[in-house]
Amino acid sequence: MVCAALCQAAESDASLWSIAFYYGKAPQTALLSRFDMAVIEPDNGFDPRSHAGKTRWLAYVSVGEVMHSRPYFRDIPKSWIVGRNREWQSEVIDSSAAGWPEFIVSRIIAPLWRAGYQGFFLDTLDSYQLVSRNDEDRQRYQQGLVAIIQSIHRNYPQARLILNRGFELLPTVHEQVYAVAFESLFKGWSEAKQSYVDVPTEGREWLLAQVKMVKSYGVPVIAIDYCPPEDASCAKTLMRQIREQGLVPYVTDGGLGAINPASLP
Repeated sequence: MVCAALCQAAESDASLWSIAFYYGKAPQTALLSRFDMAVIEPDNGFDPRSHAGKTRWLAYVSVGEVMHSRPYFRDIPKSWIVGRNREWQSEVIDSSAAGWPEFIVSRIIAPLWRAGYQGFFLDTLDSYQLVSRNDEDRQRYQQGLVAIIQSIHRNYPQARLILNRGFELLPTVHEQVYAVAFESLFKGWSEAKQSYVDVPTEGREWLLAQVKMVKSYGVPVIAIDYCPPEDASCAKTLMRQIREQGLVPYVTDGGLGAINPASLP
């Protein structure tokens, strides 16, 4: 398996490595450099080459949706846009479109790799569910997402690929995936309500069932939970609860633009 050494270590002890997710416009590099890995919003001007050290810098990449602010949005054929995520004001892309994997690799991944990023956090892998009408649609979109992940890995085999959810894709792509992340195990963030919310028990139980499946492939799992940035006590409690589940923890604010001291390694 591509991630064998670290995956096995994380499987046995989730405290052996750390990761941060930071989408703010002025990355707090002194703090982020304390983590083994840090996921950055690349459109905010961060230069990973100027911050060499132990930290591996990964770029955020939205696979299933695209916002109008992305520099490559106007080059996406309108026929590839099949819906809209109104909560985030972004366009849902047809992941089964024949040209989408090549577009992602050449227009998004390649420039980020040249810029010095060492891996990619692949988000919005479940956006197809917003537009799927039946099982046939779902299968087609899933096959498109698999093709995207495999294309990225084929072109950049050294890149660390972390999926945000994408649980249903794991049976096919687990050998190309470095880790799987998901949000809101205990506390989440509602963009629509602009507030922090408690995760209902049934939602948490469903996620933990997915965790068990992911771990069966030897792939480590990252849990991202949310607290107000000034609430270190909340973050400390969540970090402990997440670790108790055998997961790699990270706790942040709703906009992923602050580093809670309790999350620091």
